[in-house]
Amino acid sequence: MRRVLATFAYVCLAAAVGHAQSPQEAAIARQRAAIEKQKEALAGTSGALTNQKQSVEKQKTSIAKQPASKWEPVTAPPPDSSPVASLDCAPMEESQLGPIVSKAAEQNSIMPALLRAVISQESGSKPCAVSSAGAQGLMQLMPDTAAGFNVGNPFDPQENVFAGSKFLRVLLDKYKGDVPMALGAYNAGPARVDAAGGIPPIRETQNYVNSIMRKIQ
Repeated sequence: MRRVLATFAYVCLAAAVGHAQSPQEAAIARQRAAIEKQKEALAGTSGALTNQKQSVEKQKTSIAKQPASKWEPVTAPPPDSSPVASLDCAPMEESQLGPIVSKAAEQNSIMPALLRAVISQESGSKPCAVSSAGAQGLMQLMPDTAAGFNVGNPFDPQENVFAGSKFLRVLLDKYKGDVPMALGAYNAGPARVDAAGGIPPIRETQNYVNSIMRKIQ
């Protein structure tokens, strides 16, 4: 009887050892798990890229639907005039501003041409620009807006453009990709756009939207 029990115990132990993973098998299992995680991460990245493409396509569609003849100035300022009172500094060189625009546009799914047109209209591409209302920098951030996007230095081009493009992205989402509506809200504020049910009847805002739409069309 003892011999039978000993034999049975030996068989059970051998079976347990046989089913235990070897170090090599454990390493392979970890590698497989890592590969699966990489696949999931790549799938998520692919989804984000798809969403970015769809957002940019919405902007293009919104622009294409607008008749070019519609965007005529309400008053008679020069087409590229800007409402800001710029300090004495030169516009940024393309070699400096271009990479910032490209990265901000990519991160926020905004057409680079749209972002460039906003910068041109807002500040004339001058990083030191300050408006009579106190808006600052390339995309003319108001102090409250800059604080809301954690901008430490509104005259730092990268900080300013990244925050301004995030704000523009919020507005594009709010108005479902409608570019003129988002531009109207960027200039006059969402409350005025919502109250008017469209671009508010403010000459400065209408000229602002008209000028940018002409540039990107």
